[in-house]
Amino acid sequence: MALGVITNTFADNALDRASALRGDRAALAALFDAPQTKVLALWNGKPLIAGESQLAWLAPRLAHELAVGDERRLFLGLQDGAAVFAVDLEGLADPAEGPLEGLGQFAVLRDVAPLLPAGEAGVAATARAVFEWRRRHGFCSACGQPTQVAEAGWKRVCEACRSEHFPRTDPVVIMLPTFGERCLLGRQTAWPAGMHSALAGFLEPGETIEAACAREVFEEAGLTVTAVRYHSTQPWPYPTSLMIGLLAEVAGDDAHPDLTELEAVRWFTRAETRALLRGEIEGVWAPKPLAIAHQLIRAWAEEG
Repeated sequence: MALGVITNTFADNALDRASALRGDRAALAALFDAPQTKVLALWNGKPLIAGESQLAWLAPRLAHELAVGDERRLFLGLQDGAAVFAVDLEGLADPAEGPLEGLGQFAVLRDVAPLLPAGEAGVAATARAVFEWRRRHGFCSACGQPTQVAEAGWKRVCEACRSEHFPRTDPVVIMLPTFGERCLLGRQTAWPAGMHSALAGFLEPGETIEAACAREVFEEAGLTVTAVRYHSTQPWPYPTSLMIGLLAEVAGDDAHPDLTELEAVRWFTRAETRALLRGEIEGVWAPKPLAIAHQLIRAWAEEG
């Protein structure tokens, strides 16, 4: 259900997560075997795609054969009363050239997400994020012993010390600094040549969103933030972040990159920003619409 006028890619998972069912093993077993149940397969983080523009769904019987037991199975929720699951496939051999031949192909989610129907990108992103968490938390962070799956894939339990582990989401502030009729974009060395984007950084413990925004802008560009305005958020499954989009007014324009996070910063007028989004500035380009950074830049450019 959309709660705002801005819906970023990956932010449109419309499933009823039905979290009350996660601990009911009998109900989940019955749901997994129901003929109307749909199962999404991911192989090494890539969802199975039918054609180029929709997710491919497996029948429960085939999913049973691919992912025996609960360890690699995730209950995603309900859609119009029917259950939706995902299975996590691993290994070097592409299942689309084996047991799933003819059903689709596994594709990088970042590449196909803009082509998927509304809601499907969010479903795939949820599954990918939880499976990536599972892959990294096979052992207890408290005692080092193996953990076991619980709550339909949404929890892991250490049988040695009884610690419980839940999927984590790492909050990231991503902001567009503005000064009058100009906005500031930065560039990292690791990015493709010419790419400029919004500034970003992880929240630290004990820090508010506004404080994290001000700290990151000062650390990366030497600017003092005077006001922060919320734009929107975006789940980002690489691996498990929540991007918090902000517009940040700053006190001056004497920006300089820290040369650690950023190699360069550059001011753009609104007209230049619109041209940038249209791809009309030679040698410089903005993030694609998939990214919340693009939406922040566009929102500011279209204000004036």
